[in-house]
Amino acid sequence: MREISILKSDMAGMKKQIGDLEKSLDTNKIKVEIASLEEKTSEAGFWNDQERTQKVLQRIKFLKGRLAGYERLADIYDDAAVLLELYEDGNDPDIGAELESVADKLDKEFTKVKLQTVLGGKHDKDNAIMTLHAGAGGTEAQDWVEMLLRMYARWAELSDFKFTITDILPGDEAGIKSVTARVEGDYAYGYLKTENGVHRLVRISPFDSSGRRHTSFASLEVIPEISDNSEINIRPEDLRVDTYRSSGAGGQHVNKTDSAIRLTHLPTGLVVSCQSERSQHQNRETAMMMLYSKLEELKVREAKDRIEDLKGVQMEIAWGSQIRSYVFCPYTMVKDHRTNYETGDVQRVMDGDIDAFINAFLMQKGGAEA
Repeated sequence: MREISILKSDMAGMKKQIGDLEKSLDTNKIKVEIASLEEKTSEAGFWNDQERTQKVLQRIKFLKGRLAGYERLADIYDDAAVLLELYEDGNDPDIGAELESVADKLDKEFTKVKLQTVLGGKHDKDNAIMTLHAGAGGTEAQDWVEMLLRMYARWAELSDFKFTITDILPGDEAGIKSVTARVEGDYAYGYLKTENGVHRLVRISPFDSSGRRHTSFASLEVIPEISDNSEINIRPEDLRVDTYRSSGAGGQHVNKTDSAIRLTHLPTGLVVSCQSERSQHQNRETAMMMLYSKLEELKVREAKDRIEDLKGVQMEIAWGSQIRSYVFCPYTMVKDHRTNYETGDVQRVMDGDIDAFINAFLMQKGGAEA
């Protein structure tokens, strides 16, 4: 239990930070804009224009989400302030324990709301489409992809995001060569874009009978899921559609049917696949959504004829290009080479606890596009 003097100092500091955050968010301006937008929904003919309707409703939802986050933070602070006053009066250990718990909750909520203020990119609040590829290291690298897939699936679960594998290519002996997943939830892309890059693993290989240490690599590509595709036109003659049998293990990953769909956009060479849905029609719809998202990203980067531009600065999936290293042997450490944030608890990270890495990068970049 922290001493009262320390708690009072921490609370005073938090009060100032919350005040600064309110100014940064400009909550009064947000309330005025919400009221103005809600007035538009009452205008004659508003609901006849589907495109306009969708944009206005999405903006209202976004603004209300920001306001609700700040108001939730302010409420937690008020609770902590009341508990602090009660604790000062009676020094009751039960109240002290509750105060400590609420103070920790306040710290976490402040970090969450603060991060959402720096996630101001056009698509930061959208769902994400992530693809993992095995790099140098053969079977080791393919096993590493499977480990990373589990890590991100666990992170999504802990963050209350929906995680769905849409396409998977198993490894020759073990692991996964490549896998694509859809992550649904507010700010999924804003958080996951920080993970874009090459991830390096150092460990004693379970596939090496001599017990030697191996280094493996895998890359992660993340793009936003574009819900509004009205500005993207895909002509039927520019699309090749192939059907094939799902190649995954079935069960929670993919359905073992002949309904898998592969779409090839001939002008750009973009290829997307989906094998997670129960019908060919559903797989096609999901694949089209992914294709629209990739084409939008290409359009944003003004490079429709180069798939490389979709992925940002391309680097070989090998030594020297990693954004983060995960070391299991001869010591345990996970280190991000962009922020220098590190931890010795490798297993906790592999169990999905990567928020500290995401937060450090976002704070460093101040919300700039990753």
